Amino acid sequence: MADVCVDDLILRLHDVGAVKFGEYRLKSGLLTPIYIDLRALVSHPSLMNQVSSLLYQRAQDEKLKFDSVCGVPYTALPLATIICSRNELPMLIRRKEAKDYGTKRMVEGSFSQGDTCLIIEDTVTSGASILETAHVLYKEGLKVTDAIVLMDREQGAVEMLASQGIRLHPIISMFKLLDRLVGTQRIDAQTSQNIRQFILDNNFSSKNRNGSDSTVAKKQCRGLSYGQRAKLPAVHPLASRLLSIMEEKRSNLCVSADVTRCEELLDLAETLGPKICLLKTHVDILQDFTPSFSSALQGAAEKHNFLIFEDRKFADIGNTVKHQYEGGVFQISSWAHVVNAHAVSGPGVIRGLSAVGKPGGRGCLLIAQMSSEGSLATGEYTQAVLKMAEEQSDFVFGFICGSKISDKPQFIHMTPGVQMQAGGDGLGQQYSTPQQVLGERGSDVIIVGRGILGSSDRLEAAEAYREAGWEAYTRSLDS
Repeated sequence: MADVCVDDLILRLHDVGAVKFGEYRLKSGLLTPIYIDLRALVSHPSLMNQVSSLLYQRAQDEKLKFDSVCGVPYTALPLATIICSRNELPMLIRRKEAKDYGTKRMVEGSFSQGDTCLIIEDTVTSGASILETAHVLYKEGLKVTDAIVLMDREQGAVEMLASQGIRLHPIISMFKLLDRLVGTQRIDAQTSQNIRQFILDNNFSSKNRNGSDSTVAKKQCRGLSYGQRAKLPAVHPLASRLLSIMEEKRSNLCVSADVTRCEELLDLAETLGPKICLLKTHVDILQDFTPSFSSALQGAAEKHNFLIFEDRKFADIGNTVKHQYEGGVFQISSWAHVVNAHAVSGPGVIRGLSAVGKPGGRGCLLIAQMSSEGSLATGEYTQAVLKMAEEQSDFVFGFICGSKISDKPQFIHMTPGVQMQAGGDGLGQQYSTPQQVLGERGSDVIIVGRGILGSSDRLEAAEAYREAGWEAYTRSLDS
């Protein structure tokens, strides 16, 4: 690939505003002094064609063998489309999540088991977006050996993807871009140096450029924001989505909507939706459940950007829970993003649930501890739950627990029984404060029920818990 073509491309990208300087927040949560916004390309056809040609030429230069091409949604989709159309190559489309109707497929297009798919991406930081797409393709029986990206921010994606068996082929590196912009006096040397230092200080690779151990995983959860954890390569796609919602809405609040009427539950979803990251339901206590209710609840979740967590607590053998999850009156898998399960019946409960949930992009929490007095979910049981989750992390992404039980940042910990004042009720429920749960015990999400539902102003109470939860979380980042 001729360097002159890449040099010209860098300047054209800068001309159309695809390279921005200032202070921008990445999806990972990091504040960066440079932002690569390649969405601007769609308004510049000649530039789109140039980029697409360079991406395809790189595949030719590397003599890559593949049966189809898939662009990471969304910015890389038009690039992949142009490449496939021009060169008469089969294209696959990866959905962000399955539809509730039609084929319900996560990958659209024609392919055969064992086919190799080439991934196209616009920009990479850690490489998590490519790996997420690869995992979806893997589940369909496809192979992924290579990915081509226009811009590599040089923050560890090449090394991370290589560790997962994927070769990354960048067209432009961040340092080359900076050299070109300095050489043409588009930016000054100090700006370039500041950005270089940022890249070196925020590297996701297993070894930084000085050779010292700096893995994000080694840092575990301490000091990592929700947004940063959302982009880690091992994070389940649904966990990544939840962590991103939490970062965006500045909320780690899950409301436990233990009400018995559909109208009241939907009212809670509409009223409290802007304040929460999750709405926890007990669908089997609703006295007037209808299929139209679940559709309305999904609409509220999409409108207010929260996930639905059906607190079903599955606890039977795999075949039974599979039918409980998918069928019956409630058809939980069709509308609940998250469910939970006891581990008492063994790993078969997860296999049964995942057979239904994984194809639809759903996820599961295992109950490792409970907030009720005298709970038997302690000690060896909790450790067995942790082991089970690690072995089936393609569906299990976290825990219901009283405190953090895993140091792996891909697992999300959610704690029930939260009120502003510690204490208990007459039925064995033990309450902890947001600061205790998030600041001292290392959990990620507070689950609040009566503290909000019992308030005369539920919206005001929800905002108070959201603020308290967020403050406890931000303090924990600094500790």
